[in-house]
Amino acid sequence: MTNTSEAPPTTDEVVGEYAHQRRPPGRHGWAIFGIALAFAIFQLYNAALSPLSSLVLRSMHVAFLLLLAFAVYPARKHAPRDRVPWNNWLLGAVAFALGFYHWVFEADIILRSGEPNTADLIVGSVAVILVFEAARRVMGWGLPLICGVFLLYGMFGQYLPGDLAHRGYGFDQIINQLYLGTEGIYGTAILVSATYIFLFIIFGSLLEQAGMIQLFNDVSLGLVGHHRGGPGKVSVISSAMLGTINGSGVANVVMGGQFTIGLMKRFGYKPEFAGAVEATSSMGGQIMPPVMGAVAFIMAETIDVPYLEVAKAAAIPAALYFISVFWMVHLEAGRLGLYGLSREECPSVRAALRGQWPLMIPLIVLIYLLLTGYTPMFAGLLGLAVTAFLLLGRPLAERFGILPLRIIFWVGLGVAAAGLFQFGIIPVIALIVALVLANLIARGGRSTLHTMMWGLIEGALGSVSVGVACAIVGVIVAVLTLTGLASSLATGIVDLAGGSLFLGLVLTMFASLILGMGVPTIPNYIITSSVAAPALLQMGVPLLVSHLFVFYFGIMADLTPPVALAAFAAAAIAKAPAMRIAMTCVRVALAGFIIPYLMVYDPALALQSTNWLAILYISTKALIAIGLWGAAAVGYVNAPLNWPQRILAAAAAGSLVAALPVTDEVGFALAVAFLFWQWRSARAKPA
Repeated sequence: MTNTSEAPPTTDEVVGEYAHQRRPPGRHGWAIFGIALAFAIFQLYNAALSPLSSLVLRSMHVAFLLLLAFAVYPARKHAPRDRVPWNNWLLGAVAFALGFYHWVFEADIILRSGEPNTADLIVGSVAVILVFEAARRVMGWGLPLICGVFLLYGMFGQYLPGDLAHRGYGFDQIINQLYLGTEGIYGTAILVSATYIFLFIIFGSLLEQAGMIQLFNDVSLGLVGHHRGGPGKVSVISSAMLGTINGSGVANVVMGGQFTIGLMKRFGYKPEFAGAVEATSSMGGQIMPPVMGAVAFIMAETIDVPYLEVAKAAAIPAALYFISVFWMVHLEAGRLGLYGLSREECPSVRAALRGQWPLMIPLIVLIYLLLTGYTPMFAGLLGLAVTAFLLLGRPLAERFGILPLRIIFWVGLGVAAAGLFQFGIIPVIALIVALVLANLIARGGRSTLHTMMWGLIEGALGSVSVGVACAIVGVIVAVLTLTGLASSLATGIVDLAGGSLFLGLVLTMFASLILGMGVPTIPNYIITSSVAAPALLQMGVPLLVSHLFVFYFGIMADLTPPVALAAFAAAAIAKAPAMRIAMTCVRVALAGFIIPYLMVYDPALALQSTNWLAILYISTKALIAIGLWGAAAVGYVNAPLNWPQRILAAAAAGSLVAALPVTDEVGFALAVAFLFWQWRSARAKPA
C-alpha cells in the first residue's frame, strides 16, 4: 500500500503520467507541484468547511485550473518542455488574479445584475479568451472550435435565415451570460467540478497510488485468466473495475492497456483486436455506476433528480454493455482457437485479496453511502477520510509485530474515526493531522506521506483537463440558454423524424455520435444533453432515459471513426493502425449499440418501473438479443456459422429489439430456430 522508497518521485514520474504535459526539471517542476498541492488543499478545505460562497468557489476553482493549464501545457506541440516560458507564467498569473474578481466584487456584481459596467466587460472578455486558450492547449482545437461556433451564433445569429435566427443580443448581454452569472463558464458543470468531481478524482488518485490497479488486475487474472480467451476477459473485468474510480475512458486505456494489450497479443489476439477490446472496455467504465466518469453527479444536478436514481437507472444497461463485450471476446477466442493462461500463471484471487483487502474498504464505504442516500459530497469526503486513515494507519499498525495488537489498532482507529464523524468534520481533520505527525516519526511513515502527497498532486494535475472542459462547455450552455437554440434543434429533429420514434432515435444517435467526437466525457454529456436530448423528450421519451440515451452514444463516439480517441490511445500501445482498431471497436461494441434502443422502448430496463417481472423480462430479452448479435457479428458460437445462420441470428436479434406488435414472439421463435440449427449442426459434426 505504500511506496517502498523514501525518495519522492521525480518530476518526470508525476507530470509525465499525462501525455502532452510539460516535464520541467528543477524549480519549474517544483513550482508546478507546489501549485497543484495548494490547489488540492484549497479544494479539500472548501469541501470540508465551505467557507466561500458558491460563485466565489467556482471562480477560484477556474483560477487554479487556468494557472496549472498555462504552466503545464505548452502553447505549441514542439514548444520546449524543460522549462515554463515567462509568458506562460504571466498568462497563468493573470488568469489566477482574475479569479479574485468575483471574490472582491461579489456584492457589487449581484447588485448590478444584468447591467455590467466597463470593468465587468473587460475582465469578462479577458477571462473568456483565457478559458478558450487553456482549452486549446489542454484538449486541442476540437472543443474550442465547437464552443467558438456557438459563441459566434450568439453574437451574430440574428443574421441567419429562417428558424435558426434569434432576436439579437448585445455584447454586454453575452459577457453577462458567459462570465458574471452561473449560466456560462461558472455554470453547473464547474460547480460539480469544484465539488464532487475533484473529490472523486483525488479519491481515485490516492487509491491508484496505494496499488488499487494492481489489485484489480490480479483479481481479474485470477477469476478469468485461465478460461478461453482469458487475457481478453481480464481486460473487460479490470476495465469495468477501474472505471469505478477513474473519470476518463482514455486514461483507462492508457493505464490498463499497458498490461492487458500486451497480454492479449502474447496469447494470439491480433493487435487491432487487442487494442479494440481494451478501448471498448475502458469506455464502458464511463457508463458504469457509481461514478460514471463523474457524469452521474452532473446528470443529477441537470435534470434535478436524486443521484441514486441516476445510478440505479444506469446499472442494468452498464452491466449489459460489459456482458456484450465479454461475450464478443469469448466468441472471438473460440473462432481463433485461443485459450487462456495456465492456472500457474494466474495469481490467486484469495491471496490478492488477503494481501490487499484493506484497499477495498474505501470503495465499499463510498458505494454504500451513495446507495443509501447520502449526498455525493458527504460520501466523497468520508471516502477520502477512510482512504487517509487506511494509508496513514498501516505503517503505524505494522509496528506491532503481533497480529492481535495490529487488529486492536485497526479496530480502535475505526471506532475513533466513526465516533468523531458524529461531531463533524473538524475532529476528523484533527485525527488525520495526528496520524500525519505520527508518521513523521514512525518507521516507513515518511514513505506513506510521500504517497499521500503525490496522490494529491496527481489528482490536482489530472483534474485540469476535466475542469477546463467543464469551464469552456459553459459557453455552449450559455448560448443555448440565451437564444433558445436547443428547442429549435430539437424541433428540427422531431420534424425530420416525421412522427417515427425509431427514426428519431436514429437521428439522435447520429447527432450524439457527431457531437461527442473528440470531446471528454463531461462536456460530451453536457453538449449532447443540451442539443440532442430535448428531441427525445418531445417524442415522449422519459427525461432520465433520454439523457442516458444521448450520453451512451456520446461515449460511443470515442470508439467510432473518424475521431475515436480511445482507439488512438490504444493504437500507441498495440502498435496497430488507429483506424483499424476503431473499426474493430465498432464490431466489438456492436451488440452494445442495441442497449439504448431497448432502454427507450422499454424503460423498465433503466428501472423506471416497479414491476419486477417487467424488469426481468426486458433484461432477459436484452441478454438474448446481445447473444444473437454477437453470434451474427463474429460468425461463431460453438462452431463457425455459415451466412444463412448469421442472417437468421441477426434477424432474431433485430426482431427482439424492434418493439413492434408480435416482433417479440417472432424474435423468440427465430432464436429457438437458430439454437436448434446449431444443435443439429453440432450433432452432425464428427467428434
